[in-house]
Amino acid sequence: MSRLERSPVLVGGPWFEQLSRGQVFDDAPGLTLTEGHAALHQALTGDRLRLALDSGVCREVTGQDRSIAHPNLVCDVSIGQSTGPSQRVRGNLFYRGLVLARPVFIGETLRTRTEIVALKQNRRRADAPATGLVAMRVRTTDGQGEAVLDYWRCPMLPLRDPDVETGHADDLAEIPQALDPAAVSAAFPAGWRLDRLRAAVPGPHFDELEPGQTFIVEAGETVTGAPELARLTLNLATAHTDATGSAHGRRLVYGGHTISVAAAHATRAIPAIATIVAWHGCEHLGPVFEGDVLRTELSVESCAAGGLTDLRARVSAERPGADPAPVLDWSFVAVVA
Repeated sequence: MSRLERSPVLVGGPWFEQLSRGQVFDDAPGLTLTEGHAALHQALTGDRLRLALDSGVCREVTGQDRSIAHPNLVCDVSIGQSTGPSQRVRGNLFYRGLVLARPVFIGETLRTRTEIVALKQNRRRADAPATGLVAMRVRTTDGQGEAVLDYWRCPMLPLRDPDVETGHADDLAEIPQALDPAAVSAAFPAGWRLDRLRAAVPGPHFDELEPGQTFIVEAGETVTGAPELARLTLNLATAHTDATGSAHGRRLVYGGHTISVAAAHATRAIPAIATIVAWHGCEHLGPVFEGDVLRTELSVESCAAGGLTDLRARVSAERPGADPAPVLDWSFVAVVA
């Protein structure tokens, strides 16, 4: 066959039946976080995390002469780097066990390794395409190979052949649903002078928080620039940039975008949040689209000595012609001054 007769190479992600347990994907580009990444991420999500915005306060609190990278920017990049095997995603079901081993600062490089740990083919439905669930273990390291993130995520992927029986029937309940308390304790940023943040921001501060408190952020946030955030974080999921790749006939907003808006609402309700160190869990309850208005109800679940605070964000989406619908239930651990 001559060079001119060669068939073109199709560039795209695997289908569900092309994946197997134990497969590892580690070819995503490393990403060095810059002030540009931080600025665009903040512009798209509206976050008000003081340590990521104010270099003087950051220096006072952390003792470092460099700016902290917002923890949600770090998570979004890690998730984006893990999307090589899930480019055809129809939706993400959950994230579990996510712990930021340590704070990340601007100028550091993130690299991610993704392993397929469980596969479950969904029962067929006459009115829907054939799909399967793919549980992934995602580990992100810094430029020196030291751990930054370790968690599970579960995208749903289509089958190329709707009639194939893969036999994949792993029990996803075996994926841990509870955080490792030791890992969370180890993630607490030792040496941070939280009293400096407490003096710099209004309350409520940690000693004013109680389990059962609820904050309703009155102003909603309109989702804009959704493809830009996906591209910024190296996210390859077709559904976020190409309407033909979505099960809804329109572009689907990347789940991390919704989570980051919820984090922005949390910092409006509790300005004394210093950082976020872990996620208990994250359930995407419904699709989010460009132009949706997101509203958040934030509740205090528990408070531990030193400033570790369990928070839960319930997010609903409003769009023309439809009733408000729940789209996110996110439980996370913040450090509050």
